[in-house]
Amino acid sequence: MCSVCGCGEGEVKVEGKAQEKPHAHDHHHSHAHDHAHGHDHAHHHHQGEGGHTHDYGQGPARAHAPGLSQGRMVQIETDILAKNNEYAAANRRFFNDRGMLALNLVSSPGSGKTTLLVETIKALAGDLALAVVEGDQQTANDAERVRETGVPAIQVNTGKGCHLDGHMVGHALESLKPADRSVVFIENVGNLVCPAAFDLGEAHKVVILSVTEGEDKPIKYPDMFHAADLMLLSKTDLLPHVRFDVEKCIEYARRVNPGIKVLKLSAETGEGMEAWVIWIKATRALALTGHPVAAAAE
Repeated sequence: MCSVCGCGEGEVKVEGKAQEKPHAHDHHHSHAHDHAHGHDHAHHHHQGEGGHTHDYGQGPARAHAPGLSQGRMVQIETDILAKNNEYAAANRRFFNDRGMLALNLVSSPGSGKTTLLVETIKALAGDLALAVVEGDQQTANDAERVRETGVPAIQVNTGKGCHLDGHMVGHALESLKPADRSVVFIENVGNLVCPAAFDLGEAHKVVILSVTEGEDKPIKYPDMFHAADLMLLSKTDLLPHVRFDVEKCIEYARRVNPGIKVLKLSAETGEGMEAWVIWIKATRALALTGHPVAAAAE
């Protein structure tokens, strides 16, 4: 069990292929490392020749074992996040060196994240090169939906894990091979808690909150909204049918993150989608040129 978020030690699969046996290889992030993926989930580090052996992205299985001191637990959590940050930094170099814009899409389950992503892809089709890393605990349904649009996508199944991490995304990028200067969407596992702590190397976290959820989500899950640069308030076509205070929700979001930008949209009707597309294009232009371009967001 991961001491950072409490996720289980299930198998991680990149497009249906489990990492079951120890293997050594070079990643795109220019350092060699070995992985041991069997039933031994204890965390190990080897300094020789830059290699290390570890549980595949899930953290130490025995982090909550009886007799483990609080200080030791804190140290394990620090080690897990530090190691993740190394992978995330390597991913970020990969994106930056190739002129890619990576966006980490996060939300609770049922927010309409995949539907929004599919409609976003359709709106951007022909204008930008796109690729998608899909994160989910089980099934490849979401990746299949994305591939129906003609955009390359790879599914990462986290098993019992409740979030993607930098290592999983690095493996996915090796298989996905996104085109230079593309926009890479990383659709994280539906969860408003754990993904906030794990950097994936993205340029921006984009949190999606639907009006079918409570407007107090930003103060219930402040870490996620504090980490996000943009909040997409989705399913606005349902506002006449639900109790949801839009202004109160935005107020709560800015209470935990005064700098967060907000866009209101509906993937169903298309309302607000143009502003979201403009934000993506402007953000990509800024990443490529360093010169800001106007983007419509509150």
